[in-house]
Amino acid sequence: MQTQIIERVIEIGKEKTSKKSATLITQAVMAGMFIGLGGILSVTLGFGFPGATAENPALQRLLSGLAFPLGLFLIVLFGGELFTGNNALLMPALRRRHYGPGAVVANWTMVWLANFAGVLLFTYLFVAASGLADAEPYNSALQKIALTKAQMPLSQVFLRGIAANWCVCLAVWLGLSAKTLGGKALACWIPVGTFVILGYEHSIANMFFIPGGMMAGADISFGGLFGNLLVATAGNIVGGSLLVGLFFHNLYAPKK
Repeated sequence: MQTQIIERVIEIGKEKTSKKSATLITQAVMAGMFIGLGGILSVTLGFGFPGATAENPALQRLLSGLAFPLGLFLIVLFGGELFTGNNALLMPALRRRHYGPGAVVANWTMVWLANFAGVLLFTYLFVAASGLADAEPYNSALQKIALTKAQMPLSQVFLRGIAANWCVCLAVWLGLSAKTLGGKALACWIPVGTFVILGYEHSIANMFFIPGGMMAGADISFGGLFGNLLVATAGNIVGGSLLVGLFFHNLYAPKK
């Protein structure tokens, strides 16, 4: 099974690096919007029961963890381009020399920027401008989440970024082995819900949480925003490319 998945991932990597720029950007913007949708759902569900969660903080994390994976599930179903997923998916074909590092960097850069554009578009139109999080406890929750992330020591952001994308890319890998809709749903929900519950740092998710908090009134500078995003991105690259993409290729690929 794992050998078959490796061969399939190689073909996926070749397809992703050969896509037309317009298609790649469109699918990455769509993926960013899906992540934003999962983000606001996780805030609404996770912080919508303050009486119950005040004395049970794990319950808030559990509810948020159940809601957030919707974003990845939609990306898997509709073929979106997600930067963090691509950290792993482009590695096996790179290892086989079907393309060079330049193609990987170009894909990652374009998808990261388009994911950011999609998340910001969703957050501005469908959260801030629509007044979705104006009421309490959602306004305060968004601000608190954003401030916590922006003020986190960068060494912690980096380490949590590694773990977050290890989980996300495991979900993507599991999704490739699932044949049914239910199987793909479980593949997305279990690892992604795990990273949300544990509080790891996912760069594309933070493109929603930190700007969303800023739009809600959190006093965060652009330096605080991009400090978190860039360090989380570096950690995500390590977690996805090394701990999943290259690790599984070296472990399971047929020796030639």
